[in-house]
Amino acid sequence: MPNLADGAAPWFTEDHRNCDRLWADVEGAVDDGNDDAAQAAHARFDAAMSRHLDMEEQVLFPALEAAGMPRMGPIHVMLMEHDQMRGVLRTMAGCADAGDWEGVADHGDTLLMLIQQHNVKEEAVLYPMAERLLGPRWPELSEKLARY
Repeated sequence: MPNLADGAAPWFTEDHRNCDRLWADVEGAVDDGNDDAAQAAHARFDAAMSRHLDMEEQVLFPALEAAGMPRMGPIHVMLMEHDQMRGVLRTMAGCADAGDWEGVADHGDTLLMLIQQHNVKEEAVLYPMAERLLGPRWPELSEKLARY
């Protein structure tokens, strides 16, 4: 994981990669038919995804708005996509609670498609904008993010 001091783009981009690795762990456990490992891997993945979305929604997006980025621009699109992803995550959690690991994997395929499209936008547009707009505030924001 990069150091928070490196800036918004490397920090959040690496967090995307961490979530991707955790999803691969879920898929591997499901493919192996190891329900205990799938349960543990899913719990780690779900927590990491929730953490990532929360960091953006509670720290990054408000800071971007305060710096003058209108909520009805990229932030609005990102929030709508977060809502879609949270819906799929809830469905996956329901499948996990029922022990339906094939259901988790199937809905995970949908989530993966949403995540990939979403991450491209964040990494190509939103994070570079955050670097420009929030550079001087990054030390303060990184302290908030470190609490997650």
